[in-house]
Amino acid sequence: MRNNEENAARLEDLMKMPPMTPQQHAEIMRKRIVGRHALEEARDRRHLGLDDELFPS
Repeated sequence: MRNNEENAARLEDLMKMPPMTPQQHAEIMRKRIVGRHALEEARDRRHLGLDDELFPS
């Protein structure tokens, strides 16, 4: 499920804004990818038992 709280702009406001530039889009995508990789790495470390001292079961 996606978090829609960060996309809380009204449609009227969005329609008045100019489209984002390719550079802006690339920066947003880079941030999403970095976050996703961090979550995947944490999940893998937990699955392998490397973080047992931080997250005891």
